[in-house]
Amino acid sequence: MLPIIYSDEFLDHDTGNYHPEKPERLTAIVEALKNAEFAEKITWVNPTPVTKDLIQWVEKVHTTEHIRLIKAIAENGGGYLDGDTPISPRSYDVALLAVSAWLDGVQEVLSRHKPAFVLARPPGHHAERDRGMGFCLFSNVAIAAEYALQQPEINRVAILDWDVHHGNGTQSIVEKNPQIIYCSLHQSPAYPGTGQESEQGFHNNVLNIPILPGSDINTYNPLWEKKIIPFLTNFQPDILIVSAGYDALADDPLASINLQPEDFGLFTQYCLSITPNILFGLEGGYDLPTLSKSVTYTIESCLNIT
Repeated sequence: MLPIIYSDEFLDHDTGNYHPEKPERLTAIVEALKNAEFAEKITWVNPTPVTKDLIQWVEKVHTTEHIRLIKAIAENGGGYLDGDTPISPRSYDVALLAVSAWLDGVQEVLSRHKPAFVLARPPGHHAERDRGMGFCLFSNVAIAAEYALQQPEINRVAILDWDVHHGNGTQSIVEKNPQIIYCSLHQSPAYPGTGQESEQGFHNNVLNIPILPGSDINTYNPLWEKKIIPFLTNFQPDILIVSAGYDALADDPLASINLQPEDFGLFTQYCLSITPNILFGLEGGYDLPTLSKSVTYTIESCLNIT
């Protein structure tokens, strides 16, 4: 069985008409998984309700001013952090519930020593300590990494970001912590313009792999084998947390990489060769048919070892 942490409340983050990061992303994935051949091997888990303790974890990563700003905009009926990042009346509560889901995911992995998947929104890897951007409000993965390090069996956390956009927020938050490594493979040039190879963190704990537009799986495979797997394996992580964005697909409207849904099944197998202790959490991915297929391939690869 593979746990998927999900709540219909994640649909209540209203980004407005025509925004690519829309609730239908989740409903498409849920429908695909419930109709998959392996549907009976999935355990659907409701995230833990938001508490004051949860907010303390958010405060370890984000400034008080940033948290208060998102809450205030939501309470005042909604607005925008920037032109791409809307906040609706329920967005603050939903974003906190998403964080809770990621922390629950860490516990699922540690209790079972097998993968888990967080199916939540809004995404998080562009959110920096003091600001949200790029559809992201709170840095789910960075908060999850900090939370993992406070568990007695965890000393080293690896973060892999296969979203097509560089996780500038994640990198800026974790790059000073020698107990965390961060690896991102992302289209360049592309939003947000960060993630150069020269950015290696404060402890040589960052590996950025810019990838040219038009690339496909033939570009990615040698990068996995020669760079990504050695970097992650040599660190010997106690848990691997994956910012699982599915916007490097050929049909995705926001990028220019030519991966196919089945390629993410291969990516998942590569990850499983490093450790079974993997938490996958949804980031980007905006073409609904290929997004849902890609998540299905990820889950299927995990089930082959569970």
